[in-house]
Amino acid sequence: MSEDRNGNGNGQDAEARLIRSAFGAENRARLIDKYFSNQTNDQITSELAWAHVYRLLLWVDRTTGLGHCYESDKSQPGKRWYARSLSFHDWLSTALDVSPSDLARQIDWLFLRAAEDLAAFVLREAAKVTAKAQTQREPYEGRGFPRPGEDPELAAMVRNTLGGYLRSDPPVELWNSLVQRIRQYLALDNKRKNLVGEGFEDVLAQVIQRTCRRKDMEVFTRRALYELPGFNRTREGDKPNKVDVAIIRPSARTLVTAKWSVRADREKQFVTDFTDYVNAEAARRPFEYVFVTNEFDPARLMRACEQLVGNAFMFKYVVHISTDAIRATYGEVDDKRGEAASMQTVLQHIDSGRLISLERWLNELGTT
Repeated sequence: MSEDRNGNGNGQDAEARLIRSAFGAENRARLIDKYFSNQTNDQITSELAWAHVYRLLLWVDRTTGLGHCYESDKSQPGKRWYARSLSFHDWLSTALDVSPSDLARQIDWLFLRAAEDLAAFVLREAAKVTAKAQTQREPYEGRGFPRPGEDPELAAMVRNTLGGYLRSDPPVELWNSLVQRIRQYLALDNKRKNLVGEGFEDVLAQVIQRTCRRKDMEVFTRRALYELPGFNRTREGDKPNKVDVAIIRPSARTLVTAKWSVRADREKQFVTDFTDYVNAEAARRPFEYVFVTNEFDPARLMRACEQLVGNAFMFKYVVHISTDAIRATYGEVDDKRGEAASMQTVLQHIDSGRLISLERWLNELGTT
């Protein structure tokens, strides 16, 4: 019997537990470790950090077939963000040195591996219960009871679409198996939101640790604020305020809000969180508040860069996974109206160093 991480000799049970929660924190950590174990040290650098983040987390939008950089409903063919999505897809496939048609196989690593783990577990569990289910159905044999997982309408759609290419009609059991696999595929995609949320924090923390390689630096994810050095509880009895990523080193404490994309309610939360951090600070020394994102919406990026508290910027740094990706996606912007004006402003923030790349931020973390 294999051993678990603590050497307790129950590795198989531990693996099964991890797979049952395939999209949970423990399995994410296991998979991220597995991904980086296949990389050499000269591949895990600040310069290539953006590529690791995109390979692990970025996905292809099924409705467009393109790398996802903006909201799906606004990126459909004929809309403005479809052209920009094409530009992003072109930049990314070129930057990763793959053909545009092969990009989907080079990204979304974390989601696909977690989905594989879950699918394998589901198949094993299904095999265990099939015999018992058959025994339970025996009293009703011959009466036409529906089979588990049957969906005649979905099977008919597939049959009508592919019927002309099938030499014979597959047996009912095969149709049922196909229907269940389609359902599982669609259900798994709904889990992506959870994976991209906390998964982004996990990937970012690992990238920081693996690229900076500092022995005097600690990186935490989803840690309660009062558990970090120099912070107290804000108010007794309040729900603990958890910090997405915290970086503690002798010279500075950095509190990171890591959001793959930004919604209006999240923008309001930034200010609320910062106020809590200030009120809880007990060490009487400054801390850094940093925003790391893969947001492409120009208005949201502009607001993050320009958010003030008093007469100072709230975020010390606004960090994008790749500012090169922003430039490629926006293209040439010379209009001073509406969204184009926001794009121009974002590009100016990149030029001025207000909006910086993940590479640049990691380089600073490694030296300060």
